[in-house]
Amino acid sequence: MPSKELTNGMPAEIFMESSYVQNGETHHHVFEEKGRVIYINNSYYIRYEEKIDGESVVPVTVKINPNGTVNLIRRGEYMTRLTFSSEEITETQYKTAAGIMPIRVETQDLKISYYDRPFAGRVSADYVLYFNEEQLGSYQIRLRFTT
Repeated sequence: MPSKELTNGMPAEIFMESSYVQNGETHHHVFEEKGRVIYINNSYYIRYEEKIDGESVVPVTVKINPNGTVNLIRRGEYMTRLTFSSEEITETQYKTAAGIMPIRVETQDLKISYYDRPFAGRVSADYVLYFNEEQLGSYQIRLRFTT
């Protein structure tokens, strides 16, 4: 059972690193932000805002579910909601200016770990995104949080 502080939400240091390969080009992003970790209904929510180019702010939520799946939700110009699962291929809809694209998420590797005193955790996901049967790219995220 998490501490009472976690059920109310605790400040956290967030380190999110993402890299991906699309059309033969590799991209890499690192975000070090202040955020919060909240425990609600047996799930951990890690919330923070990505600052892009020092100005644009994108709210991000990473939800770690009790069944071992992880949701990544980004609410930027277009909302993204990806579900990572070691057990099954998941699907989502990506909203763009051109319309809604159905996206398939194939999680190749997913690891979640927690640490006590201070409460901290790590999420590592390697995945591939597909639109129709065409591979859009291969991706990696590495999240670390410490309260």
